Amino acid sequence: MTKCVNAGSLLQCSFGAAPMAMTVLPQNRIFAATPVANIMDNKPLLNINPFVTCSAPTNPAVIAAAGAPVPCVPLTLAPWFPGTPQVLIAGIPAVNASCKLICQWGGIISVSIPGQVTTDKQ
Repeated sequence: MTKCVNAGSLLQCSFGAAPMAMTVLPQNRIFAATPVANIMDNKPLLNINPFVTCSAPTNPAVIAAAGAPVPCVPLTLAPWFPGTPQVLIAGIPAVNASCKLICQWGGIISVSIPGQVTTDKQ
């Protein structure tokens, strides 16, 4: 099993300028050192922080700026996929290091550094 994602894990968008830390709220969560994420921890500006600037050619703000990067405002509506159905966090599949999240502007958000540092195989 790949490593779980938790609060503070670094995420990177394919059209973003810099990696940013994920935010996971502590309610109904299993704690490692910090709360562990499930696939519904996908809310823009709550769980998914801006990646400084966006250069996605489908972003209306980038189009209006003649293709120049603009401040990032992630628009993530679908859950993380594929998730880890064997590990449930608050009854919902956990996010692991191989999961992806799609921004409506076309960016693919991936996990650069998962928060979990060890995995016990049983």
